[in-house]
Amino acid sequence: MDLETVMQELEALGKERTKKMYISNGAHEPLFGVATGAMKSIAKKIKKNQPLAEELYATGNYDAMYFAGVIADPEAMTEADFDRWMDDAYFYMLSDYVVAVTLAEADIAQEVADKWIESGEELRMSGGWSCYCWLLGNRPDAEFSEAKLAKMLDKVKDTIHNSPERTKSAMNNFVYTVGVSFLPLHVKALEIAKAIGPVEMKRDKKKSTILQSSENIQKEADRGKIGFKRKYVRC
Repeated sequence: MDLETVMQELEALGKERTKKMYISNGAHEPLFGVATGAMKSIAKKIKKNQPLAEELYATGNYDAMYFAGVIADPEAMTEADFDRWMDDAYFYMLSDYVVAVTLAEADIAQEVADKWIESGEELRMSGGWSCYCWLLGNRPDAEFSEAKLAKMLDKVKDTIHNSPERTKSAMNNFVYTVGVSFLPLHVKALEIAKAIGPVEMKRDKKKSTILQSSENIQKEADRGKIGFKRKYVRC
């Protein structure tokens, strides 16, 4: 399938209601409003296709950019490619749910995510922390340095309340994910979450969201879900 055919198929799947929801979360034109589940039928036909993914991502159309992440071949992408994708990720649903997710399937994931976390840019930092969430929720504990993750938890404790809004959300999710999916640091993550307490994330034209990772970690512990890993990063 070529770019034009995929764009036509995506447009046909667009729904006005979904489009409005995406816009309320920060997306802007051009977009069709395609539910992510509806993309699976096209993805099955294409599987991985990095050249087509690059063409789709370059359109600036939110649905096409999202679908680019679905069919991308992360191992064919370099650090420069991921940086370029992040440059064009104009809101969190792209930085955290497209670019970070795609990066999480690459061998260079931690190396790139570490640089993003230190970048000082809201969505790059958010994408970096989110990438670790996707990694921790999928890869074996043995692939991570316990000492490094412990330092990252301390960094969140010390900086989360003064971080940019979207970064706060990703950092909070990082503490939760370590607490649930990385067994060696479950206890420390819960302690850090309690020390952090409620985190207020301010949102444009909407009520603030209060984030509370300690309660959510405890809920998963009560359900016997500590150590949970998902089978796949990308659906």
